[in-house]
Amino acid sequence: MTHTAADTRYDTMPYRRVGRSGLKLPAISLGLWHNFGDDKPLQTQRAILRRAFDLGVTHFDLANNYGPPPGAAEANFGRHLARDFRPYRDEMVISTKAGYDMWPGPYGEWGSRKYLLASLDQSLSRMGLEYVDIFYSHRPDPDTPLEETMGALDTAVRQGKALYVGISNYSPEQTREAARILAGLGTPLLIHQPSYSMFNRWVEDGLLDVLDEVGAGSIAFSPLAQGLLTDRYLSGIPAGSRAAGASPFLTAEGITEETLAKVRALDSIARRRGQTLAQTAIAWVLRGGRVTSALVGASSVKQLEDNVAAAGNLDFTDDELAEIENHLARQAG
Repeated sequence: MTHTAADTRYDTMPYRRVGRSGLKLPAISLGLWHNFGDDKPLQTQRAILRRAFDLGVTHFDLANNYGPPPGAAEANFGRHLARDFRPYRDEMVISTKAGYDMWPGPYGEWGSRKYLLASLDQSLSRMGLEYVDIFYSHRPDPDTPLEETMGALDTAVRQGKALYVGISNYSPEQTREAARILAGLGTPLLIHQPSYSMFNRWVEDGLLDVLDEVGAGSIAFSPLAQGLLTDRYLSGIPAGSRAAGASPFLTAEGITEETLAKVRALDSIARRRGQTLAQTAIAWVLRGGRVTSALVGASSVKQLEDNVAAAGNLDFTDDELAEIENHLARQAG
């Protein structure tokens, strides 16, 4: 049976304006980087997507290479969209990206006009869409003029294949220049998607200031530091965890006793707030309103529900913020 969305889906989720645009995003968005490839059961994927929408998660974030294999997350999302969400398309913000290795040969990655526009056509075909709401340059290309890459994003909008454009993994300086070029073309930079968490704070060193300056929003990926900022590692590295496997994003060598001590201290603060560590980590990324939305993944409905519940308490006292800073700055003694 097709899905009938909950009447209460907009009752509790906060929505935040993206920069100076007219678009709003939910405080919590769902990313399909992991858990939506062909290695995961379609019924599990379907249950997660249904529950997310019923909880007010209107933004679903993809990229051409998400899988495995590359393209599978978009194809699977397209199946779920056709089956469950076609009547709700205008209530959804669907984004995709191009920039990483996608197909063989010299035109299958980076930031050329040829690659970006061909990739977008492929993405739309896989998802069964006429347009995406946001199309991103997934990473800067050191060998392609920024004018060409931004020009391709502008073309996507003018062709009606994207409503807005964004960038991901761009430095503050690259972001300012990309915004300048796009403004000149008449297609404003809507949003930047950077990695950001308690353990990865590079955006605070200029990027957020640039986004304020140019009027763009931001959506933070990996707010849980690839799972490190959850209760999973409180007692060390468990078998079957991401750090215990072959993930290049979270390795056992990178999880030191000093890091685990910080995780446990942060967990204590979270408990006093009536939250899990993951919920506090998500809320912390969203503190103060400078980040528009936190992008979370989910391997189960329960994990999704736990993460979305972070939106129920996004406020911190000055004392809590100071205590978090002290723990994050602490060195092993």
